[in-house]
Amino acid sequence: MLKSLRVPERLFQLAGWAVSIVFAGFLIGLGGKLVGELPGVDKYTTLEQYMDRTRTRRVRVASDSLVRLERDLSASQERARLTLTAASNAYRSRRESFDNWIATRVATTDPRQDPEVVRRTAELDQLKAGERAAQSEVERLDASMLRASQSLEAQREEEARLAEAARGQYERARFRQELRVFGIRLALTLPFLLLAVWLVVRRRHSQYWPLFRGFVLFALFAFFFELVPYLPSYGGYVRYGVGVILSALAGLYVIRAMRRYVARRAEVEQQTESERRRRLGYEEALKRMAGGVCPGCERPIAASTTDAPSNFCVHCGMTLFDHCQSCHARKNAFFQYCPACGTPAAGVAPPAEPAVA
Repeated sequence: MLKSLRVPERLFQLAGWAVSIVFAGFLIGLGGKLVGELPGVDKYTTLEQYMDRTRTRRVRVASDSLVRLERDLSASQERARLTLTAASNAYRSRRESFDNWIATRVATTDPRQDPEVVRRTAELDQLKAGERAAQSEVERLDASMLRASQSLEAQREEEARLAEAARGQYERARFRQELRVFGIRLALTLPFLLLAVWLVVRRRHSQYWPLFRGFVLFALFAFFFELVPYLPSYGGYVRYGVGVILSALAGLYVIRAMRRYVARRAEVEQQTESERRRRLGYEEALKRMAGGVCPGCERPIAASTTDAPSNFCVHCGMTLFDHCQSCHARKNAFFQYCPACGTPAAGVAPPAEPAVA
């Protein structure tokens, strides 16, 4: 497309796109700032807002106390198990020592060692009693931990019941909030989108089109990124309903545009070649030829099946290539000057000679 334009025109086209993108970027930033500060847009609805506050507060206070109790009991359990392990190890070590000593006592049968037997037996009994006490403490803490866990689970179930009781009201409030946010964004976005459509239809060839195009880009961004993500999805009805309406409108526009195009092409094909040439712009004709389509009927240019070059469109008969009247070189029929010798084409006035002072 750009290859058929003059070099300054290519630069102007690129500059126009740069202006459009920069202008759209500033509009997007301004629009986002405006939407972000609208009242009610960023207000979020939570399930907790619709739960019984008194009961919820009581349940959570009890849950927090039970969590702290579990933490303290867990620490106490760890210490009690360490104490039990130490007591068991001490008793086991002393028992092994006692068994070895008793074996020696039996082997020697020394009656003077009887008081030592009594003393060592008393020490073993004391260590065993300490082990049993440590074991009892562990069992007590295990029972306390079990009761605390059961109580905490009951409080959590109670909180879950409160949340379930409030869920219906919460869902309705969230749906209303989604509709309100969507309505606010739609009220801002829809006028921009309608204005963008009007600009595309009516002002596409205006000299201010680069600015208008930037506004169109901004409107598209606002629609797809500021509005579509906030379509309510309650049961899918709103989202799919909006999709059906938009796709139906797009389909109607495409069908009508195609019918208008076919009717216009049929009308053009009834005209003579000279009339079709007069209606074609020079730049448009070169653009279509560069794209490999006939400027008259916009069908692909068919290649010749013989060695002879293809000079005419096989669909509408329009002359695509002819020969220079001066040097007889084959050239594009829409060139205003021969690329071989520079002779003006038929119907093109030669350039004026510069005046001699």
